[in-house]
Amino acid sequence: MKNPFAAVDELAAKLASEGYLAEPGLATAAFLALSLQRPLMLEGEPGVGKTELAKMMSRALTRPLIRLQCYYGIDVRAAVYDWNYARQMLHIRLAEEFERDRVTPDALERDIYARDYLVPRPLLAALETRPAPVLLVDEVDRTDEAFEALLLEFLGEFQITIPEIGTVTTDEVPLVILTSNRTRDIHDALRRRCLYYWIDYPEADRELEILRRRFPTLGQALLQEVVSFVGGLRRQPLVKRPGLAESLEWVEALDSLGTRHLSSEVVERTLGLLIKYYDDIDLLRRPATSGTTALEQVLNEAKG
Repeated sequence: MKNPFAAVDELAAKLASEGYLAEPGLATAAFLALSLQRPLMLEGEPGVGKTELAKMMSRALTRPLIRLQCYYGIDVRAAVYDWNYARQMLHIRLAEEFERDRVTPDALERDIYARDYLVPRPLLAALETRPAPVLLVDEVDRTDEAFEALLLEFLGEFQITIPEIGTVTTDEVPLVILTSNRTRDIHDALRRRCLYYWIDYPEADRELEILRRRFPTLGQALLQEVVSFVGGLRRQPLVKRPGLAESLEWVEALDSLGTRHLSSEVVERTLGLLIKYYDDIDLLRRPATSGTTALEQVLNEAKG
């Protein structure tokens, strides 16, 4: 896939027009992934915008998005290709019924393992789709080492070997974006094939601008309180700190409730949209030495 953008700023502006405010380093990484035709590996905490970037790149490039959702135990049949066993069996039965004396076992085997019986899965589809798509390999850290080894040929040469057919290559390289939440270490061999970028929690000013663009009818006061409050939660020793995705979901909920300023009542009622672990909720509600809870302290700081 050729890079249609002349400069990093042009790509960043296009992403912004689609609703994604990419920080300069991330926009540069995406630009170079296009220019150098290299996969881009994004790491960061859940909810910081890794998957969303792939979706927005698809829209910015007007290219289809193909998503491979990773999980432990994913294999070739789920990720690369499979055979249409129902059609193969039907072909065998028809051959036995009508062409028994003319079809040899070897010829029959060649027939049922022809390209017409192949079912493309995301990796193979990414090589064959035109125009070349954006391929999202989401949460690659959830897979095992066997799947990483399977990815090496694909990411290194943009090709796939199918024993019954041969090697499938492409003349138009897809944009590949891999995401990882760092639940385990990714092997160095896989990392070396990729450009790398760490997406952190957004700075307060950037998060406020993202919320403004997504919710233009909401008042500045509420959005500022939300950014300050969520930032305060991220400074607490939580198991899972709220990401940008949680901020967006929370503001949407507050808007639905008609909220225009944060209060203890509305925070308590909607806390589950930001905090997903009971231990974290318990920690925030536990009284401190001052007699107030950590949740109250964060809210008071946010309201200034």
